[in-house]
Amino acid sequence: EAAKRSSLLGGLIASIPLVSLLAILWLYAETRSTRQVAGLAGSIFWLTLPSLSFFVSLNLLLQKGTGFTAALLLAVLITVACYGAMLFALHKLGIAL
Repeated sequence: EAAKRSSLLGGLIASIPLVSLLAILWLYAETRSTRQVAGLAGSIFWLTLPSLSFFVSLNLLLQKGTGFTAALLLAVLITVACYGAMLFALHKLGIAL
């Protein structure tokens, strides 16, 4: 509903990392391990970067006139490829998630 009124407001609400916050709180509540929470926060950071490719590619594809379904599927495929590239790069750099 917010996005119908303002794409900025809709984007702001959608960008709030609620799932990440809940996962961090739940992990800490169950384990009381700040080490595990730090590991999760680091993984979330590195894996958020390739997820941004979804929004960039979907936006560009739709602006170029690609149909919604095709643009959505292509954006998902691009995102999966970016996840794979990020995991490969992190592995090569010796960064363990």
